[in-house]
Formats: sequence, C-alpha cells, structure tokens
Amino acid sequence: MPEYEITTVDSFTTKRYAGNPCGVVTHAEGLAPEQMQAVAREMNLSETAFVTPSQAADVRVRFFTPRKEIPLAGHPTIATMHALVEEGRFELGGEPRRITQELNVGVLPVDLSRREEGCVRVAMTQATPEFHQELDREAFADVLGIETPDLLAGAPPQVVSTGTRQAMIPVRSLAVLERVSPDLARLAELETAEGYFSTHVFALETHDPANRVHSRHFGPSSGVWEDPVTGSATGGMAAYLWRHGLVREASYTVEQGHIMGRPGHVEVEVEGEGDTPTTVRIAGTAVTVLRGTITV
Repeated sequence: MPEYEITTVDSFTTKRYAGNPCGVVTHAEGLAPEQMQAVAREMNLSETAFVTPSQAADVRVRFFTPRKEIPLAGHPTIATMHALVEEGRFELGGEPRRITQELNVGVLPVDLSRREEGCVRVAMTQATPEFHQELDREAFADVLGIETPDLLAGAPPQVVSTGTRQAMIPVRSLAVLERVSPDLARLAELETAEGYFSTHVFALETHDPANRVHSRHFGPSSGVWEDPVTGSATGGMAAYLWRHGLVREASYTVEQGHIMGRPGHVEVEVEGEGDTPTTVRIAGTAVTVLRGTITV
C-alpha cells in the first residue's frame, strides 16, 4: 500500500501548538478524492490540504474537512505554502515572490516573503466578494445561545463569500462573543438549509487594542465544532465590515482562538470603491509541528 508524506503545520502563529493546525500532503499525486477525504477524516483537523501538479498554476491545492471538500480555505493556504517553502519547492530570496494556486474557485495569487525573524509570510488573495441572503436575527441569536439584542444593532447577519459561502454574525461586544454557546446540531441544520458552509461570529472589541476584531468560527455541518483561527471567513468578514461601513481601514489585524487556548492573528488587507469591497487579502505565518507518513 502506498505511503504519503504528511506534515502538520500550525497557521496564523509563530508558536507551536497555537493558531490553527492543518495537515498538508505536498505530493498527493495518485490520490483519488475519496482517499483525500478518508485521510482528512483520519487527521480530524479542521482541514487537510493536498497538493498536486497544475497546468493552470504553480500548484493545484484541494482542501478537505473531516466531512467534505471546501472550495477555498485560508489557514490551509498559509500552512501549504509554508510547507512548500520548507521543502524547497518555492525558493525565497530577499524579494517577495508571487506564485499561483489552482483551487476549486479558480486560479488565485499568493505572495510569499521572508520576515526579519526568518519566518515565511504568506499573503493570500481571495475571490471577489459576493453578498448573498440576509439571515433571521432572532433565529441565529437563539441557536448561538444569546439574545437578539446581543447582536450588533444595524448590522444584519448575512451570507458572504470570498470563495466559500459563510454566515457573518456580528455581536455587540467581546463579552457577548465569549458567552456564545451554539446548539451545534441546530446550527448544522441552519447551515444546510441556508446553503452556506460555516458560521463566523465576531465583535469589534479585542483582547489586544492593537487588533481590530475578535472572532469565533463554527462549522458543525462539515465536522468542525469550533475552528481556532479561520482565514477564509476572516476574508469574508473583512468584506462584510467594509460593505456595511463598520471597518473601512485598508489594513488591520484580527485575533481569534484565544477562547480555545490557541491564539492566532490574521493580517487583513482590503481595497474598495465606495461601499463595494473589490479585493480582500489575508496573511499570516506558520510553524511546522509534525512530519511523518500516512498509508493509503
């Protein structure tokens, strides 16, 4: 039976056992999608990434949660590019380097650079923001275990996509965010009924005043009860914040994972015209924690 090298990388952190862990198979040639899904289920992390050759980009990357494939993912992109640089696939000198990855949503650029401390900064451009249906405030407050007035006034819960459809649920304070205790079975039903992938809850208050937003993320329909630090949803959240006039800054940092004991930080860059966000990028660093092989 064939064996494949697999690496576990913690994303959005420079410290091991913080941020968000991701499994990465950098040479996944020969694996069928059902085998990739089986490996992801065995790893039981929020996502596992699989890299194969591409005729349209520098690499083809597919992302799987323990239950399903996801079209675009943030922390696995950070982890994957970190792993590829470590194994020498992409060499970095003193200047930033742009490469491309082919995802299920198309070909998107990734910018790689070295920070002074030597770690690799990975900046991912996400798909053009799309804004979908607004969601019932009362229903989502109830399923999150909070009251309707705990939601941020004047900011409708809404499904947003920068490559993956996710629900954006702003709450009025960090204290409310810390109290969120979702009914995961009912939340999974809502995710399926409303046709989106996962649920992102956030507040415009932070533990560290240097950061702009604190967030939490839940994806029970895909087998992710709570995700420590989420890149794709941070991109969708940044688009939402711009669209609704809540944050119009060109760059800032989001904190997540502190409530789970896995703190991490996502760098955000947004470009827009009026109320319309046109380009969203998320960036971060990563650290490798495990290398081994898996038999398929």
